[in-house]
Amino acid sequence: MHYIYSMFIDTIPNRGSKPAILLRESRREGNKTIKTTVANISHWSPEKVEALRRVLRDELEPTTANTLAIERSLPHGHVEAVLGTMRTLGIDSLLSSQPCRERDLAMALIAQRVLEPCSKLATTRLWHSTTLARELTVEDADPDALYASMDWLASRKNRIEGKLARRHLDEGARVLYDVSSSSYTGQHCPLAKRGYNRDGEKLPSIVYGVLTAADGCPVAVDVYPGNTADPNTVPDQVEKIRKRFGLTRAVIAGDRGMLTQARIDALREHPGLGWLSALRSPDIRELVESDCLQLSLFDQQNLAEITSDAYPGERLVACYNPLLAENRKRTRTELLAATEQDLTRIAKEVNRRTKTPLSAAEIGVKVGKCIAKRKMAKHFRITIADGQFAFSRDTESIDRETLLDGLYVIRTSEPDLSAPDAVRAYKSLGQVEQAFRCLKGLDLRIRPIHHHTEDRVIAHVFICLLAYYVEWHMRKALSPLLFQDDELVQTRWTRDPVAPARPSPSVKKKKQSKQTPEGFPVQSFHSLMRDMATRCKNTCRLGEGAAAARFTKLTELTPLQKEAFGLLKIKT
Repeated sequence: MHYIYSMFIDTIPNRGSKPAILLRESRREGNKTIKTTVANISHWSPEKVEALRRVLRDELEPTTANTLAIERSLPHGHVEAVLGTMRTLGIDSLLSSQPCRERDLAMALIAQRVLEPCSKLATTRLWHSTTLARELTVEDADPDALYASMDWLASRKNRIEGKLARRHLDEGARVLYDVSSSSYTGQHCPLAKRGYNRDGEKLPSIVYGVLTAADGCPVAVDVYPGNTADPNTVPDQVEKIRKRFGLTRAVIAGDRGMLTQARIDALREHPGLGWLSALRSPDIRELVESDCLQLSLFDQQNLAEITSDAYPGERLVACYNPLLAENRKRTRTELLAATEQDLTRIAKEVNRRTKTPLSAAEIGVKVGKCIAKRKMAKHFRITIADGQFAFSRDTESIDRETLLDGLYVIRTSEPDLSAPDAVRAYKSLGQVEQAFRCLKGLDLRIRPIHHHTEDRVIAHVFICLLAYYVEWHMRKALSPLLFQDDELVQTRWTRDPVAPARPSPSVKKKKQSKQTPEGFPVQSFHSLMRDMATRCKNTCRLGEGAAAARFTKLTELTPLQKEAFGLLKIKT
């Protein structure tokens, strides 16, 4: 649709008092004329009003016209998009039913996390370089005010998660749960412990578990000390689902390292709670060796439902993916070759040290580092003595593992879930992994974590989750403009559950042409937000000195920006 814009001064009669003098903007939308009031200038002197009227008519001499200046331009479009989405989602009422200073600051913290994540001190600097602080009237906030808002938010965390659960989890819902960890920079937080650091750094870490709805929409997060094992976080989720969320019937989907046999046995104590997980490799090997799982089942199909007395009351769905089998075989061959090369280097060093032979302990340290590096110890036979070292491949172990390549088994308590849908539901855990990629990557940057107190760390992680909640909905709405598959939601439950996922024809075409069907350039989420930021809120000045008049004018929308605001259902 083509718009024609113009600005003018309108005089509105006012019975019993002076007429109202308004600076207005009009635009044509088809056959309609729409007027928008920019400023009320009734208090201006007639001379100033006339001067502005002549400027708008382009009737002034060039020297006089130059007194119309733009004092400042602040990026606004991306702020408008994020805050508009937050208001559409009701984030403000989610945080608190009553307006308050803490709620405005929390809204600003969440929005800033989506726009450009940074420390709390940097936040108070950055949100003055956009219209964010002005839009939420928090221009005067300092870091101490932000910390007070975080404390306020942490005290309301359970209540907010309960509201999210009522929005997205119905009775009988399937919930996805997974755990990750992030490094902690510092030495003061009681949650920072040395454990399994998923960042791969030699630093203390903090563990957090994210609970989502079946479609990947985030609902809740819990924070734990860095040395907490994944299965030990599951009882809290059971308690949360049953008592805080009030669900008597739900299905928890978690990976094989999360829902261990001990945790599943505990779930059996709650008849309304079901589970969806997978078996570990040793358990699959036992099924194969006991003939409960015969590899001939996969001669004509890639999945088969089996039973075993070892898993009473459960359904087992065995799957075989030949591409996965080939990939695992290739990876193992490469790791074995690399480990063998390192072991050969150590053997040469031991043979070379004849005058001062290496002790068995010294050799053991070197070998231990080598085989632990690639986790290939189980596939080698090692002999170590003072001044002596020998090794060979354990072909029996390698063959035994090769037999299970490409094979995995889904386990579930749900009788009404078809075998293909059980596999698809388990694979949907990848949506929680997407949450971790956003939280830990360039999107929301949960790292680095500097806060000293436990409550502040919890509040920080919770703000990141709420920011992901906003971004998740924005990505979903803006999908036609982004490099993501618009048909993924539909195809996820119709495609072959075992075969590797393949992009739809529409997303292939979008990625090849780099254009949408409407002719817009395809964007990443961040490049689209940068484009939206070019819509500025301009502070304009007419005249000089004390007599100068000021008003605000927005940059006109580009076609791409109009499309994005339309997809977000935000009126501009």
